[in-house]
Amino acid sequence: MTGRRGWGWFLLLAAAAAAAWAWAVFAPYGRYPAPRLVEIPAHSSTWQVARQLRSAGVIRNAPSFELWVLAGSRRTLKAGWYRFDHPEAMPAIARRLERGDVFYRTLVVPEGFNRFDIAHALERAGIVTADAFLAATADAAPVRDLDPQAISLEGFLYPDTYRLPPRITAPEIAGMMVHRFRQVGNQLRPNVSFGDPAGPDSFHEWLTIASLVEKETAQPPERPLIAGVFYNRLRQHVPLQCDPTVLYAAEAAGHPVTGALRAADLRLASPYNTYSHAGLPPGPIANPGRASLVAAAHPAVTNFLYFVSNGAGGHRFARTLLEQDRNILLYLQATGRR
Repeated sequence: MTGRRGWGWFLLLAAAAAAAWAWAVFAPYGRYPAPRLVEIPAHSSTWQVARQLRSAGVIRNAPSFELWVLAGSRRTLKAGWYRFDHPEAMPAIARRLERGDVFYRTLVVPEGFNRFDIAHALERAGIVTADAFLAATADAAPVRDLDPQAISLEGFLYPDTYRLPPRITAPEIAGMMVHRFRQVGNQLRPNVSFGDPAGPDSFHEWLTIASLVEKETAQPPERPLIAGVFYNRLRQHVPLQCDPTVLYAAEAAGHPVTGALRAADLRLASPYNTYSHAGLPPGPIANPGRASLVAAAHPAVTNFLYFVSNGAGGHRFARTLLEQDRNILLYLQATGRR
């Protein structure tokens, strides 16, 4: 009888332990007044991950989680930041870590954004301050191997969609964007012939012209034409007179232009002002996308020296000042200004 009674107690205790373990594993756990972020460092052991999740209040106990992972799966738990905002059972949490379902903030950088635009977008999203990003992109050292004339990272912050982990720093964000630029640049550079009479003389000229094209038009067929106009004016020593350079000059000086450009703006004392300074601005005025980079590498070969808006999203091109004056008149008529 004593033996039977002992076995009975043993089975009862075993059943209670199994029930407790099952409850710890399968019953959702966690209280989150606010979303909680947990970083799993690279090369963490299962036990280290379990202890970290327990410390963060995500699971009930660490041994149960470790046992579940080791018994139920041979897949590695992925490193990264994870976001928890509602109670979950251990199997669901383990699956998330096995998949690498890490938490990111998404940042979309449109074509034509300059570093000031990106800085303000980052600050609005609460990722880093605008000042921190501007400071991180003011030093051209990371790209001097590409362009010894570079004065900042402007032009090298490739427009794309970026997935940013929590607590990322401004220099790390800039590094991601420069890395993406290098990837695209490496694809395009074999087809760029520096020194070609119709195209760029140097990497610096290529990237700067691409940025001007990006700011002047969003129409794909027009990009090579506008690039050709800029190259024609450079070769003939005609000032570029590119309005976006004046806007950039004002923003770089801390006095962004609101509304349309005025005659006084065109007299702004800045090397970026291509109305008052001949040749290229000191560097890019925006971050061009692939289409503008291709257009600046392979401009249309024409005799055009001028272009003006047609009032409908595109431009009219002209070879002479007389033709340009006629196109301006057409623009004024199309927009009801005359």
